[in-house]
Amino acid sequence: MAEEDLDALVVRAPDNVLYLTNFWGMKGFDAAVFPREGEPILITIEPSAQDAADTAWTSDVRLVPGYDPADARPPAARTLETAAEVAQPFGRVGLELSLGTQATDRMVGEPTTYTRAWFDAFPDAADATPLLARARALKTQQEVERMRLANEIAAGAMEHVARELRPGMKESEAAALWGAFVHGEGTGWKGKVELALGFSLVWSGDGIRTFTATGRRPVQEREPTLFEIWVCADGYWCDHTKNVCPGDLEPRYDELLDSLLDVYGRALDHCRPGASLPELDRLIRDGLAAAGYPGQPTHPIAHGVGARAHEPPYAHQAGGGTIEEGMVLAIEPGAYWEGGGGLRVEDNFLITASGVEKLSSYPDDFR
Repeated sequence: MAEEDLDALVVRAPDNVLYLTNFWGMKGFDAAVFPREGEPILITIEPSAQDAADTAWTSDVRLVPGYDPADARPPAARTLETAAEVAQPFGRVGLELSLGTQATDRMVGEPTTYTRAWFDAFPDAADATPLLARARALKTQQEVERMRLANEIAAGAMEHVARELRPGMKESEAAALWGAFVHGEGTGWKGKVELALGFSLVWSGDGIRTFTATGRRPVQEREPTLFEIWVCADGYWCDHTKNVCPGDLEPRYDELLDSLLDVYGRALDHCRPGASLPELDRLIRDGLAAAGYPGQPTHPIAHGVGARAHEPPYAHQAGGGTIEEGMVLAIEPGAYWEGGGGLRVEDNFLITASGVEKLSSYPDDFR
């Protein structure tokens, strides 16, 4: 913040509020003012007072009414008014002006979004999004431990699915198997997780594609059922693609998996402090082209994970940047056949001084 000449940050995205205060709000009616010097100020609604007392790192919590009979405005208006009042004594303020995406609140299904009034209230604000992205890209030990919990829950759920999956099940039933374990067993995991939520896309055999929803197609024997999965444990995430195959894998999938794992291994060897992020993208795509899959995959192949499932840094040939110790990257090479079918492998990797540490115990080679 000193380098950027910022006296305070004013944030409203649930992931940034979590990052700066350790408070994960229920409905997005929350904000934080984070000064360069002094204690952060958390703003939330009165019904969340106990949650804030239990989890927030700051003792300076300003409560606004969820409903006020003397003030008919919605609670977000009172949050904004309080944030502007708290930020007023500071000089140069940074705001999330170029925020592209944000994580959800604890209710998850219906995130609240920014209104024009929020930005208009700070007309001279600088854009703090790049600063927050740089800071968040390098994980603290405390953050890594929280992400390990999310990874453990995801792996436990996949082991449960591997035991229970049967040919003929609907893809949606397979997804429900996984999701029920995450929420049911993950909440309370090791006495360390207050709330675990799971999100998934599940496809089997020729149903494996990109950017399509889980459906009612049946789980195939001798073909992979692919689980694109995310676990959120108290606001920290993991992002994996894992596979299960009932029976011996068909030869064409065997061959494709060997090619993917070869490219995957070379990509992981590349991931050392100081290595190029654009080159990571190029290495994976060139490797897949050499294996007979030019132009694949259509989805990104590496991104950061933390207080969001997808966050900076991103490996993209049109971008820049280097891989640094303390980053956690999701790396996900995939190749898909015309008309359906294919494979993807993905795990989360902590960048250490000597290379990568895989955070999930569930294997990428699922044979």
